[in-house]
Amino acid sequence: MDMMSQVAQAMQTVLIEKADTLGCAVGFMKRQRKLSGSRFVQAVVFGFQAKPDASYTDLSQSAASVGAVVSPQGLEQRFTEEAACLLQQVLGCAVEQVIASRPAAIPILQRFEGVYLRDSSVINLPAELAQTWPGVGNRCGPTAALKLQVELNFSTGQLKGPVVQSGRTHDQLSPFQQEELPAGALHLADLGYFNLERLAQDNQRGVYWITRLKAGTAVYTPTGERLDLPRWLKSQGEGPLDLMVEVGAQQRLSCRLLAVRVPQEVADRRRHRLREYARKKQVPLKAETLALAEWTLVITNVPQEMLSLEKALILLRVRWQVELLFKLWKSHAKVDAWRSRKPWRILCEVYAKLIGVVIMHWTCLTSLWEHPKRSLFKAAHAVQKYAIALALALPNRKTLASVLTRLQSCLVATCHVNRRKKHPSTCQLLLDGP
Repeated sequence: MDMMSQVAQAMQTVLIEKADTLGCAVGFMKRQRKLSGSRFVQAVVFGFQAKPDASYTDLSQSAASVGAVVSPQGLEQRFTEEAACLLQQVLGCAVEQVIASRPAAIPILQRFEGVYLRDSSVINLPAELAQTWPGVGNRCGPTAALKLQVELNFSTGQLKGPVVQSGRTHDQLSPFQQEELPAGALHLADLGYFNLERLAQDNQRGVYWITRLKAGTAVYTPTGERLDLPRWLKSQGEGPLDLMVEVGAQQRLSCRLLAVRVPQEVADRRRHRLREYARKKQVPLKAETLALAEWTLVITNVPQEMLSLEKALILLRVRWQVELLFKLWKSHAKVDAWRSRKPWRILCEVYAKLIGVVIMHWTCLTSLWEHPKRSLFKAAHAVQKYAIALALALPNRKTLASVLTRLQSCLVATCHVNRRKKHPSTCQLLLDGP
C-alpha cells in the first residue's frame, strides 16, 4: 500500500469507524441523532485545524461541512465530559496508527537503524480539572496539567504519541522509557529520561545513545579513580576532550565523555537559570553544578571510529527537533490556548487539536519527510488551508487520496527551509561534511 492510501485509510479508520464505535461506548450517543460520534469528532478536529481559535459558529459551519446541521448553541451543549472521553479515546486510536516515511537521505543518520527522540511537554489546564489531570500543585493549591509524551524516529518521521499523562508524572514513567529499540538504533533524550540502568540495558542490546551528563553523576577513570570533575576539567586545558570514562557509583558504565568549554556569556546564562530554578523550587544549589556550567558534557557509547566528537555534538542538536515539534503544536495549532472558560469544552478542544496535529504529521510523511530541508512550520500552514477539503473528501477513500496527492505536491514544492550563512540550521550541519 502506498503512503497516500495508508494515510487515507488511517484517517477513515480513526475519524469514522473508531469515532462512531467509541461514541456509543462512552455514552456520547445516547440515542440516534444527526450529530453522531464521528461527525462530532470530524467537526471539531477539522474545525480547529482550519482555525485554532474557532468559535461555536465556526465549529457549527465545520459540522455542516461533514453533514451535521447543528446550531452553535446546540453544539455548545455537546461539549460534555462524555465528549471529552470520546475525543481522548479517539486520540489514543490515532496514536496507535503506524505510519512512517522513507528515511531522509542524510548520510550520518544512515549509520544507525533509526534515530529516536524522546521528550515531553506540559499543557496547563484550569484548576477545575485537577481531579482529572492533577498538576504538581503550588502555594495556591491544586493545579491541573496534561503531560504529552512523544517518541519520534527522526530518520523515518514515525511519531509515537502524544500519549497523555497527568502533569505531575515524572518522565521516568513515560510509556516509551522501557521500550526496546532495535539493535543499531540511536537514542537521544532529555535529562529527565537520564537513567544509567536503562543506558546499560541499551548498551547490552547494541542500542547506541548520546546524552548530556546529569549533574551529580559520579565519573571515574578507566582504572577506577573517581574524578573531581570541575577541577579535573580545568586541568585539561581549553580544548575539547574525548576520553573513555566510567559513570555511576554503582553501575560503572563504560562510555566516552565529550567535554567542550562554552563561551563566558553562555556559562553566565546557564548559572542564572540554575539560580532561578533553585530559588523557585527552594532547593540547594551545589558549587559543583555552577562550576560545570562552563562546560557542555556529553556521554555516549557510539565508538569514536563511527562518530567523531564534532559529529556527536551535531547529532545531540537533533534532540531539539522534537522541541520544535512541540513549539509548532503550541504556536501554530495552539494546543495550549482556548477562548472558553468551561472545563470540559477546554479539554475537548485540547484533545481535538492533538488529533489534528497527529493528522498533520501524517500528511508530512506522505512525501515531505524524505526531503532533508523540509520546513514543518510551512507545512503546517499548507495543511491548515486544506483542512476543510480533507473533511469533505474523508468519506471516499479515492477522493481523499486525491486531495492528499494535491497537498503532497504543495508541500514538496513550497515547504523547505532557506540556507543560513551565519547560524546554520541543524539540517545544514547534518548534510555538510563526511
